[in-house]
Amino acid sequence: MFSITLKILLMFLSAKYLTFILLLSFFSFFLNDLKAQNKELVQFSGIIMASDSLQPVALTNIWNISNRRGTSSNFQGFFSFVVRKGDTIQFSAVGYQRGELVVPRNLQESSYSVIQFLQEDTIELPPAIVYPWPSKAEFKQAFLTANVPDDDMRRAQRNLDKERMREIASTMGMDGNENYDYQMRQYSASLYSAGQYPHYRIFDVFAWAEFFKALKRGDFKNKNKNN
Repeated sequence: MFSITLKILLMFLSAKYLTFILLLSFFSFFLNDLKAQNKELVQFSGIIMASDSLQPVALTNIWNISNRRGTSSNFQGFFSFVVRKGDTIQFSAVGYQRGELVVPRNLQESSYSVIQFLQEDTIELPPAIVYPWPSKAEFKQAFLTANVPDDDMRRAQRNLDKERMREIASTMGMDGNENYDYQMRQYSASLYSAGQYPHYRIFDVFAWAEFFKALKRGDFKNKNKNN
């Protein structure tokens, strides 16, 4: 009976020990794999510059072709993001040719910095002449019949026409002096009722009394007759 109990106890301890060994092996493998992945990660930084002017290229798209992730440079052309050793990086910006760079696999450090130059991509288009007339014949006819003032005085009078000046004045905003005057008047009006509720004439009892007196005197009738 004692031997059977001892065998059962040994079997139980062996099972627990085996489970512990398996878990320890799993975690060791996981940690080793994690360390290997961390060794592959690189902090990739740099500046994008134009090859001819050496000026920073702002808002350049930096695309990691290997893992389909990327970032953009700031207004000083600087960028920084995490990549892996051996990744292929593509640089693209409006008005510049695309550039590519491969992160070296034999890097010993965890950071890698570059200065990436981009060449301008100039596209020359053929000249296009825009005419307001469909054909040369209509242009010739309009040119010959055009009523062009023959002296400077007539051109000046046309430019200084009152209707034209009134139309221009109606679309103009207030200048600095007018804006200042408007703000000062608004500020003075706000000081009148500072520390209390704003004063409205419609609730003024004395104003209503003056109105009824004027109504009895017939002031409004006299005004209408004069008009």
